Amino acid sequence: MKGWMGKFRALTLFGSLALILSGCGQENLSALIPKGYGAEKSLDLIILTAVIMLFVLIIVMILYVTVLVRFRKKKGQKDFIPKQVEGNKTLETIWTVIPIVLLIIIAVPTVTATFDLADQSEASKSLNVEVTGNQYWWHFNYEGEEIQTSQDLYIPTGERVYLNMKSSDVIHSFWVPAISGKMDVNPENENTMFIEAYEEGVYYGKCAELCGPSHALMDFKIIAVSPEEFDQWVEDMKNVDPEAVAEGETAQQGQALFQESNCMGCHAIGSSPVQVGPNLTNFGERTQVAGILDYNKENLISWIMDPESIKPGNKMTGKYPDLSEEEASKIADYLMQLKPSSITPEDAGK
Repeated sequence: MKGWMGKFRALTLFGSLALILSGCGQENLSALIPKGYGAEKSLDLIILTAVIMLFVLIIVMILYVTVLVRFRKKKGQKDFIPKQVEGNKTLETIWTVIPIVLLIIIAVPTVTATFDLADQSEASKSLNVEVTGNQYWWHFNYEGEEIQTSQDLYIPTGERVYLNMKSSDVIHSFWVPAISGKMDVNPENENTMFIEAYEEGVYYGKCAELCGPSHALMDFKIIAVSPEEFDQWVEDMKNVDPEAVAEGETAQQGQALFQESNCMGCHAIGSSPVQVGPNLTNFGERTQVAGILDYNKENLISWIMDPESIKPGNKMTGKYPDLSEEEASKIADYLMQLKPSSITPEDAGK
């Protein structure tokens, strides 16, 4: 009895923890709090399947308890074999038809939603963005706008934005739980999906396909702003001057070091199509360094001096000369000045 009670208590504890922890997390990183069209469709399917599975579980448990109570051996009762139902056409029809009906109830809305979310009929009159998955970061090229960004994707609220996605190396998976479902990003072919955010705000995205040692660190953001603010952001980004001289002597020295240390061979500022490394046009407006570290000068210096210790397997490691902490500090001063627009993630949704 003691062993049985111990297992029961452990099961109860783990069950309670699972229930409590299921409510943890960030609002803009949860598929259960939809803020977009795709996420809303996904939640409807989750609820439908959960209700059907709960119904099946209840029926099975009722039958299980009934059998336990009705056919348990009573004190003094002789052994007997209950009446067999093998070959009963009525029962066999029931337990064959019911699962088929339940599968149809799940399948029809699922197939309908799949075709709905794959609809590209509005692509020609909507904003289109080329999305490239890289180990371990994301690149965004706004088609027809001559705007390129990395890690942060700005979109207008209430409008469909079509994402044409491809990988530069291995298979990735694009997922922003609060506003969309998942889509594989392959090196061989281009996959397309659309996203639509209902509310302004910053929505956190993840790579949902194991892609290497830093897969769990391949985060990105979608910044949804009003259509008017998005138009302003587009204009600001178009007017970026890659040759603009930084303000302040230290930042100017950092700009020179940035150019001399072969950083421009991988990174671009402005609309240049260079994609070896992330586009840094609006680096100063980001809220994180390398997609995972808090945005501050100390973390930026750490990233510049030793990116391998932060994101193992990243392609930046060893691609430029060793820098002293003073040199890295000057480059950090320059990068943190790259703020071409007043539309920033901190202001989204406020």
